[in-house]
Amino acid sequence: MKILVTGAAGYIGSILTPMLLQAEHDVIALDNLMYDQEAPLSNCCHYFGFESVRSDARNEEIVSKLIKRVDCIIPLAAIVGEPACNQDHLAATTTNLEAILLILKLRSKNQIIIFPNSNSGYGIGQEGIYCTEETPLRPISHYGRTKAQAEEAVLASDNTMAFRLGTVAGLSPRLRLDLMVNEFVYRALTDRCIVLYEAGFKRNFLHVKDTAKAFLHAINNFEKMKGQVYNVGQSEANLSKLEICQEIQKQLPEFYIHESPIGQDPDKRNYIVSNAKIEKTGFKAKITLQETIAELINGLRFVRLKRYRNA
Repeated sequence: MKILVTGAAGYIGSILTPMLLQAEHDVIALDNLMYDQEAPLSNCCHYFGFESVRSDARNEEIVSKLIKRVDCIIPLAAIVGEPACNQDHLAATTTNLEAILLILKLRSKNQIIIFPNSNSGYGIGQEGIYCTEETPLRPISHYGRTKAQAEEAVLASDNTMAFRLGTVAGLSPRLRLDLMVNEFVYRALTDRCIVLYEAGFKRNFLHVKDTAKAFLHAINNFEKMKGQVYNVGQSEANLSKLEICQEIQKQLPEFYIHESPIGQDPDKRNYIVSNAKIEKTGFKAKITLQETIAELINGLRFVRLKRYRNA
């Protein structure tokens, strides 16, 4: 296939793009490099089937020309996370929602779209009850709302499917430290302590390499998966903030965890997720949280926090 990946130099895209090329797909990588991350795709430039385009996913003239040349579109470009979305609501809306509507307008119905949503749209779940793909989305943030609206529009169109990704973690050429596991490991290495508010709040987690592999699985199994949405996460990693910190503490025993009895986390997401539906198609996330933590400990010793945040 010839595949257009928007946001290709981002956290997930910089892992997915070389995987697609290694699988002998051709890739047009579109990114505006808003975080000055020129290096993440440098390891792709030797592939004959790789083409880089420095532009914005909201640029109709550019996107229109690129879409005409591809079989499949993976729109990763987004303003990700509530702090970044709060910083610029307009950019979040135009990138997370309106750029997707633009793709739907420009593409032909025989072109495939694999859309990445976040399972953050589940918002506040019910204790002990797993969120499945049938669970209504109740996003509590501007980020979650824009992604949920985009998912609805994508699934209403032919030859599409969507993922609801767990909270992604692990090392990437375009590193992010505003993701929970990544930030907690960084805090353990640098501050050696953390203060947790509402430490029992749970989410589902997923390594960034398993995230990329889910897209390859979808491409290879598109006919039986199309028209549907799938939760994608590590089934053994429905964990609370405290449980994550305790796993980090096993590998960094000097890490001190303090649970604060006062104060509130501005991010109220709290839910557990079932990944059974995608697992029935033959995909299962394999990289454990413990392996992710070990990787991050090795990789984050030389990192400065400020450079790797979205906001």
